[in-house]
Amino acid sequence: MAEKAWLAQVARAEAMRAWHGAVMGLKPNIQPLIKPFPKWKLKEADGLWCAAFVYYCCMQAGYRFPIRPKECVSCNLAGCGAWEEWAKADNRVGWLANTCLPQPGDIVIYDKVFENKVHDHIGIVVEVWESSILAAEGNLGNMSGVVERPRDGHIRGYISLPDHFEYGGEA
Repeated sequence: MAEKAWLAQVARAEAMRAWHGAVMGLKPNIQPLIKPFPKWKLKEADGLWCAAFVYYCCMQAGYRFPIRPKECVSCNLAGCGAWEEWAKADNRVGWLANTCLPQPGDIVIYDKVFENKVHDHIGIVVEVWESSILAAEGNLGNMSGVVERPRDGHIRGYISLPDHFEYGGEA
């Protein structure tokens, strides 16, 4: 069973693997990230794979839950909004306001990072400081990486998966 501290370590390592879409003339290497989402093709995912990166990291860390938990109404977990829907509707998963102090391994959902839209980006907290977080993210300029982000209004909230969490049913 997975633990949040392990998720933070896995996410940092995966972010440093240099996952990327079509950048700098390179052929994308994000196929393993989008593979769990069978209806999603590489061309569609290119430049939109931050949530798929988070899902992949969760699976690599040992968490098991479906790509579309029954609590997800709008879409599957390849979309940032679905993560929030799931966290708010499943009382086993914690939803923390942006004013809360996150822990390494919490999933962070952002507003208006790349576009003027709510929940437009997502990552995994790897370190927490007084006024900022260090997060492992996919799709930073179509590449993975670890980035420091201020703990400000751009953070919509945090998802706290409990240690040893089991979704139940099919994962």
